[in-house]
Order: sequence, then C-alpha cells, then structure tokens
Amino acid sequence: MASDPKVLVFEEVAKHNKTKDCWLVINGKVYDVTPFMDDHPGGDEVLLSATGKDATNDFEDVGHSDSAREMMDKYYIGEVDMATVPLKRTYIPPAKNQYNPDKTPEFVIKILQFLVPLLILGLAFAVRHYTKEK
Repeated sequence: MASDPKVLVFEEVAKHNKTKDCWLVINGKVYDVTPFMDDHPGGDEVLLSATGKDATNDFEDVGHSDSAREMMDKYYIGEVDMATVPLKRTYIPPAKNQYNPDKTPEFVIKILQFLVPLLILGLAFAVRHYTKEK
C-alpha cells in the first residue's frame, strides 16, 4: 500500500458502480475491484450490489479467507473520507423496461413453445392415419 494514501470523497467512489468500473469501500479503504469481477467466486452481481455504500458488513458477513484479505492489497487505491459516507443508503428501484406483451421476443417464444409441440403431435397423428394399413 502507498505510504501517503489518497483520500476520496464518497460521492466520487459511488460513481464507480458498473461491471467495467467497480469500486468498493471496505473498512474505510477504497478498492478498485474491476479486474476481479470475472474471477470473484460469488459472481460480479455480489460485488455490484455492494457498490454505493460502505460494504464492510457485506464483506465481513461472508467470512472471507486470509488469502482473500491479502488479495485485496493489490486492488487498494486509497481511503474514503468517512464523513462523506451516508449513514443509510437510499433505495433506488431498478429501471423497468416497458412491457408490451404483443411485441416482445419472450411472448413469441412462449407461443412457439406451445404451438410447436402441438404441430408435431398433429403431424404424427396425420402420418399415422395416412400410413395405417386398411
């Protein structure tokens, strides 16, 4: 770790909340875990859910190994000004896509999953009926 750590404001750290740009605050230290996103055993969703807040409790609750804690050193980028960290994280609901049941690909797939087996069944009955010896 650097001898003179960089002090970051929480608002700046919170901006880094994407898969290709992910910073976490753990025990007052800021880590750029972007290179580790694909390798994290819990998946990148776990890391992304810990962005925009003090992730210390999330990190400690899992019970990471000593090697995991040592690995954190290479992702360390500085300290966070704890006075700027909000006590409670405001909930921001995920953006919802417009749902149009007539035009979504999922709707077409559901219809095909119903119609294709019926078509195969009908075809099987037709072949059986016309090839049956009289």
